[in-house]
Amino acid sequence: MFAPPTETDNLVTSVLNHDMTLTEFKFIFYMEWAYIFPTVYFWKRGYFSHSMKARVLGLCGFVVFQGLLGWYMVKSGLEEKPESHDIPRVSQYRLAAHLGSALLLYCSSLWTGLTLMLPANKIPDSRNLLQLRRFAKVTGGLVFLTALSGAFVAGLDAGLVYNSFPKMGEHWIPDDLLAFSPFDHRILGIASLSAITGLYLFSRRVHLPRRVKIAIGCLTAMAYTQVALGISTLLLYVPTPLAATHQSGSVALLTFAIWVLAELRKVVK
Repeated sequence: MFAPPTETDNLVTSVLNHDMTLTEFKFIFYMEWAYIFPTVYFWKRGYFSHSMKARVLGLCGFVVFQGLLGWYMVKSGLEEKPESHDIPRVSQYRLAAHLGSALLLYCSSLWTGLTLMLPANKIPDSRNLLQLRRFAKVTGGLVFLTALSGAFVAGLDAGLVYNSFPKMGEHWIPDDLLAFSPFDHRILGIASLSAITGLYLFSRRVHLPRRVKIAIGCLTAMAYTQVALGISTLLLYVPTPLAATHQSGSVALLTFAIWVLAELRKVVK
């Protein structure tokens, strides 16, 4: 975050992506500053209120933390490991921490933007509405955990284990279910899909503005699209373009979940 990558920092990339230059690698690093420079500009122009300044400082601090955490993650891939001396591998726990931090930063930024841009829906309070809000929060949490568990799948190459559906090999629930990932991606995926489907069905019991219904509908459609992408990625033995699309789908799904939460937020009286 504080100094551009060096030749040593480029070691991991050069082994797996031998045709990638140091200049191309630095581009990834400098992208982080795209978050801070606009902040400085808008701050100097006086576009931020007092409360917004505190929030913006927190988000920028998160960017700095994310950069440091990224360096800590990459550092684990530069260490000699007897079990994988031919292919550099970062710690799956540091990878998950880095991804989790990035997702939190993204969610915080998106929530800030949506609450500023979208007028709050004045929905009459009711017992069903209160339950719907709670349901939406639980659903958002499950979507976040599912996306986070993808770091363990990638870090441990767990996507190359049990490339079958719906069974895992010859079993519905194998004995080594948690051997590759502390948070099993498939179980969390099923839980997330069930929660989103339940949220959609329950929302039909509440009188909601059209914009809220559209948000919940988009979330539901994206959930089933993501399931289809995940199954396809698994059965085709994780081709990189499809795996990247599936990973992008998890961010899109999280985006729709945050949108639903923003639409269902309480109106300040």
